[in-house]
Amino acid sequence: MEAQAQNSKPYDIAILGASGFTGKYVVREALKFLNTTPSCPLKTIALAGRNPDKITESLKWASQSTTPPPIFIVKADVSDPSSLGDLCSKSKLILNCVGPFRLYGEPVVSACVETGCDYLDICGEPEFMEKMEAFYHEKAMENGSLVISACGFDSIPAEMGYMFNIKQWGSLAAPNKIDAYLNLESEKSIVGNFGTFESAVLSFANSGKLQELRKSRPSRARLMIPGPRPSKGARIEHQNYIKLYGVKFPSADSTVVRRTLVTLTENPEGLPGVDESEEDAEKRKKFWATMKPAHFGVKIASKSPLSLIIFIAAGVFIGLFGKFSFGRWLLLKYPSIFTLGWFRKEGPTEEEVNSASFTMWFVGHGYSDVSDASTATKTETEIITRVMGPENGYVTTPIVLLQCALVLLHHRKNLPKGGVYPPGIVFGATDLQERLQQNGISFDLVSKSAC
Repeated sequence: MEAQAQNSKPYDIAILGASGFTGKYVVREALKFLNTTPSCPLKTIALAGRNPDKITESLKWASQSTTPPPIFIVKADVSDPSSLGDLCSKSKLILNCVGPFRLYGEPVVSACVETGCDYLDICGEPEFMEKMEAFYHEKAMENGSLVISACGFDSIPAEMGYMFNIKQWGSLAAPNKIDAYLNLESEKSIVGNFGTFESAVLSFANSGKLQELRKSRPSRARLMIPGPRPSKGARIEHQNYIKLYGVKFPSADSTVVRRTLVTLTENPEGLPGVDESEEDAEKRKKFWATMKPAHFGVKIASKSPLSLIIFIAAGVFIGLFGKFSFGRWLLLKYPSIFTLGWFRKEGPTEEEVNSASFTMWFVGHGYSDVSDASTATKTETEIITRVMGPENGYVTTPIVLLQCALVLLHHRKNLPKGGVYPPGIVFGATDLQERLQQNGISFDLVSKSAC
């Protein structure tokens, strides 16, 4: 009955926030995959938001035509539950691009869970993700709503990049830690998403709430990682092989990867599909049997330590001014000043977007034989892998979001019936990595050596 209800819905995907700066890039990416072949799972798209006229302009921009393809345009507002309920009842999958998610995300998740609609977003806010898991997981499982946050640059490259590094270790070897070094480059200037900056400011202001939420929840499985816990290291460190300086980056990636690893520890064979075949079940179990836990962290990286000093300075400004309301107003009013040009309200130009790229290096340290971990004083194997792609906020984010959506539509029977999960545990055993590689995001083994 549930499958029949899903199949009868008129919209395969609905993009909420389609007229926003990021939303219009998501629309542009979605149009590339609309009804391309008879077997394509994406036959219909709805664009939703508060202002249909702005959505129409966004569609014209995305399609590069004054007469865009016939697409459903729906008025929906996060402050109007009935409009969200109507949209979700007609959609197989919602792609939510309306942030900050701590302010606007919950009504959308609630509507999806109530109607049994699947949900993906581009959120990079740990408190929102964990709050949705705490509040909606059980009901989502019951109603057949699959809710997955962090399906953009936060945190698909980190999740899939971590798993790609783990695949290189082999059955006897064991990683102890994997550090991801994120290097953003541009021939012009690097301009971040203002929504990301706003989310960071609000997350810092409410950091205590995340700790309270975690303390209020039942304890979960503990990761069993071979070897001693790694030392913290220097504030700014230099990674010799990749020739980059790195400083700890307080992104959502490390939290999201850890949530996937904890869920895997509790479900060693992965999450069963709602209607998967025996062959697909065996494939899933085989994949997850190769995955191993390791300490994971993310560092922002640069060839010059000066760039990292600027990044640290911006973090200090957020720390000083984010504690009180007038300070937050200043930060959000003048982002370019307080981040020394890294963020601005109007967003990047098309030239700046097209000239930018990212590289995420995964430097793993561990043991060639797991039996040595209990007696070794230091790690003796180093494996370096790399994920590369175009500009992170407006090109890579739409690419990975759409590929996640296509995987979900195409392989829905092999995915869990419902629940609130991080992306890695849902998409890890699918063909998502291959799809990303076909769409401009590369995964490479760089080196494997003794250290």
